[in-house]
Amino acid sequence: MDPMDEGMRYTPGSSDKDWDTAVTFLPASDNKKLEKKRGPGKVGIIVGLVILAAVLALIIGLLVWHFHFRKDLKLQKIYTGSLRITNQVFVDAYENPDSAEFKNLANQVMDQLKSMYSESPELPKYYIGSRVQAFSEGSVIAYYESEFAVPVGQEAAVDRAVSSLSETYSTKVRRAQQGPLVFDHVVSSALDTRLFSKARTSTRFAQHARSSAEETIKSPGFPDQPYTPNSFVQWQLRGDPGHVLKLSFDTFYLEKNCTNDFVRVYDSLVTMDKHLMAEKCGFYSPSNPLTFISSRNVMLVTFVTNEEGNFPGFRARVTQFSRDSGELACGGKLSGSSGSFKSPNFPSYYPPSTTCQWDIEVPNSKFIKLKFPKFMVSTGSPNCPGDNVQIVGKSTLCGQQPANTMVTVNSNQVSVVFKSDSSQVDRGFSATYEVFEPSDPCPDQFQCNNKRCIDPSLRCDGWNDCGDGTEEKNCKCDASMIQCRNEVCKPMFWRCDGVNDCGDDTDELNCGCKIGEFKCKNDQCVSEKLKCDGNPDCKDGSDEDGCTRDICKASTFACNNGKCITKQNPMCDGQDDCGDNSDESSCDCGKKAYTNSRIVGGQEADMGEFPWQVSLHVKNTAHVCGASIISDLWLVTAAHCVQDDVKIKYAQAGTWEAYLGLHRQTEKQKATKRFLKQIIPHKNYNSHTYDNDIALMELDSPVTFSATIRPICLPTATDVFPTGETVTISGWGATREGGAGAPVLQKANVRIINGTVCDELMNGQITSRMTCAGVLSGGVDACQGDSGGPMSFLTNDRMFLAGVVSWGDGCARRNKPGIYTNVPKFRAWIKEKTGV
Repeated sequence: MDPMDEGMRYTPGSSDKDWDTAVTFLPASDNKKLEKKRGPGKVGIIVGLVILAAVLALIIGLLVWHFHFRKDLKLQKIYTGSLRITNQVFVDAYENPDSAEFKNLANQVMDQLKSMYSESPELPKYYIGSRVQAFSEGSVIAYYESEFAVPVGQEAAVDRAVSSLSETYSTKVRRAQQGPLVFDHVVSSALDTRLFSKARTSTRFAQHARSSAEETIKSPGFPDQPYTPNSFVQWQLRGDPGHVLKLSFDTFYLEKNCTNDFVRVYDSLVTMDKHLMAEKCGFYSPSNPLTFISSRNVMLVTFVTNEEGNFPGFRARVTQFSRDSGELACGGKLSGSSGSFKSPNFPSYYPPSTTCQWDIEVPNSKFIKLKFPKFMVSTGSPNCPGDNVQIVGKSTLCGQQPANTMVTVNSNQVSVVFKSDSSQVDRGFSATYEVFEPSDPCPDQFQCNNKRCIDPSLRCDGWNDCGDGTEEKNCKCDASMIQCRNEVCKPMFWRCDGVNDCGDDTDELNCGCKIGEFKCKNDQCVSEKLKCDGNPDCKDGSDEDGCTRDICKASTFACNNGKCITKQNPMCDGQDDCGDNSDESSCDCGKKAYTNSRIVGGQEADMGEFPWQVSLHVKNTAHVCGASIISDLWLVTAAHCVQDDVKIKYAQAGTWEAYLGLHRQTEKQKATKRFLKQIIPHKNYNSHTYDNDIALMELDSPVTFSATIRPICLPTATDVFPTGETVTISGWGATREGGAGAPVLQKANVRIINGTVCDELMNGQITSRMTCAGVLSGGVDACQGDSGGPMSFLTNDRMFLAGVVSWGDGCARRNKPGIYTNVPKFRAWIKEKTGV
């Protein structure tokens, strides 16, 4: 029996469907009361008119509210900022918010902020008021919050107006329309909404580091108990004039999801994103501590927690040192045949608003080679608009660069300039320089055609380390390598794996098969168990030659008319193989919205390129896992994504929310959100081996398909994705091992890897329900946060769900492919549970 014919069926109700079964009909005590009267009478008419008038008044009231008062729905917007008062001198009393001096100056600042906002046509009608939070030296810097009540839909206009006004006052010394204060350097930004939740308990501390004494700050309860839930704690830290502050965490252990609990460090005394140095959560080892240095004598630390999942917390030491002490000295003139330099405070975080320039000069007739063993400078982007290192006249570097990134300069002089802006610091870089002869640019190393220098041991190892393959040409291989006829060397474990790795088939010739394997006519080896199973596991199909069996047992598709098809991937190929067109039905899937065609080593996907991609969030938190749309009600994801842990009930449908049609994680409001009705993990999922790592999710209501929301095609149970074929992976997971998730959907192409080779590389952990894919030289892979997402295979101009992101050994490591759940193995199970 077809499994879809089993179970509960829908039974039509009686024809009396309009009866309300909750109503009980009682017998009348007087039958005459049931007789129909001839008319309502005068009283009835009057009562009817009154009721009609009341109904009309109610309708009119609702319409007025909807079209008039509803327009007045307003959102609270808070902007934090700072400004420099140029005609005042800082006095110690300004540190105390209860002093008369503080209150007097604060009132003047608030008056002039109101006057400043009145210069904009947008702001006065929404302005509620301002509050000064602190003052600091230089001449006097005021830190403030300004609150606005903004009508729904006007948020962007108010953002622009506040930004424009700040730019007007940012450099020129100006006096507002009224008031005695003259100020400039006005900086402001919208406050992160996570920082002003009314449900949280708010606490503020103020501490001043004196001389060389050490101050300590710690999370509430540390170290005796976990930190308290629903808290917002601030530490306003100050140093003496002419000093900077150093904040060093000797213990840091928070929840790893920064959406829930996090610490923020500001180069300011107010929570202003333009001076946000870093946001941190998770665990940091004392051997690799978090250390931050301010650009001035102030710093703000904020700590935010949600209602659950509390951890030990943190403790940090606060010290100050003179800005002229030399501890942050950088730049200068370097000479000689070699040397080194590094960013300030390396390997800890460099301070914001810093500029360093190193002028390097080596002996005449020599050239300069720069090497960066470590390089982590801000977040980076193609044009490096924020923090960066500029090799003047040569190139500009930012972001995270590969270890030992090298730049050659065909001159004996070069300047290297490091700049950091006012926000988002990182650990910086270390650098070395050495000379080389123009005629020998890679002393003791191998020079690639692209001028890159690599270690000689990497030559002829089968991997493209140069990037242009130079070091893998004209090779003489040792006994541990495959000697290809085209003079290329390849790793021995690629021999006889069914993939032409040499490019001339050398690695696939004269292959002797192991015990329990069948030798194909093309010398490929496959398991004896695969012979006559209906699938052409040999590339030439010879494992199916001469097999006597019922053709329908080996079919790839069973037609509605009873016909059985043995053609590979017959569905949705534009040909009526069945004769009743049943192989071409249900083909509204797998099509991209547009023709344009961090996953580790990938690139940003185009909008709508993967309309079946889903972002799964634990309610009101950040992205956790991926999923794929297979119908208007069903998603496919990984079973390991929906396993409970001690803190979160991932197996419960009520824990999740699904975002469909999402491209940027910061634009969830543009996506379609659905909650879940049920989750069905595979009953044989093994949490130790990740075998049967697949689960189904039913949405609470159907989704409407659009240009950015479409299902992916499901393969048949006998579909084969050949070794060496290219597949595509996509997701918002980490763009490097141990890194943060990608804000924009990423994509990457990898290739299917032979199962026998993969099992050897993964120490025998591969089952028949797993598929291996990747780039064995490393650099491209799925990573944390991509789990549950699709591995797509293009055939017949449609994308099919070949696999589900499951597990791997790290991310993008050499010889460590990604492991994916083999979807064809679960096609019948998906049909049984969903009907799709």
